[in-house]
Amino acid sequence: MIEPFDAKQDLADAPRVGGQQRPRDAATLILTRGDKHLEVLMGRRADSHVFMASKWVFPGGRIDPSDFRAGYTGDLNTDTARRLEMEMPARRARALALTAIRETFEETGLILGLRAPVASVVGPWREYRQAGALPDLSCLTYIARAITPPGRTRRFDARFFTAPIEALRDPDDIVGSGELDEIAWLPIKEAMAQDLPSITRFVLGEALERMEYPDRPLPFVRMLHGQHRIERRG
Repeated sequence: MIEPFDAKQDLADAPRVGGQQRPRDAATLILTRGDKHLEVLMGRRADSHVFMASKWVFPGGRIDPSDFRAGYTGDLNTDTARRLEMEMPARRARALALTAIRETFEETGLILGLRAPVASVVGPWREYRQAGALPDLSCLTYIARAITPPGRTRRFDARFFTAPIEALRDPDDIVGSGELDEIAWLPIKEAMAQDLPSITRFVLGEALERMEYPDRPLPFVRMLHGQHRIERRG
């Protein structure tokens, strides 16, 4: 059952500081394992972070120009592509999917992709390609979108994706980068008991619900005229 979105907690998670920052495109990946006893991969943000310090979150981060140029294998599945392309051009949709894969690798060391010849590239994709892999977009499912309320120190227009553990090349090879000070596979009930941002708790419930109802419309969480709104699309 989906956890209700806690608007009051969302404002407490990231208090308003003023300013008119525009939200930056970002992507998050929810890795799952198991079926009946579903687990998700989560990490706890270091307490030194300005944004969401000490909270348990999924790997993710903002889009980088290199994500538009990165090579990949396996295109987005039809349903995920359709839903993303209702919001943006196909090129940007693929770049955001690649953002989710790259950020997961940077924060956890996990490779979502297929073996490929080592490639010499510069920038954020360098270590991934030197590990001999190409990101595989075909295993990603787009499940939610959320925009950070105005006036926060960081604002993101975040798309949330899921992928099963079977999509990982070496699922036991978790290597933290320092971005997350603890990384663990957590059963759903245990995950829900952690100190989570309200949007993370809501999307976690959405991911669980979609296991049974994969065709449900996607939630889009944002603030309009000072009030949180949840629209469902597609």
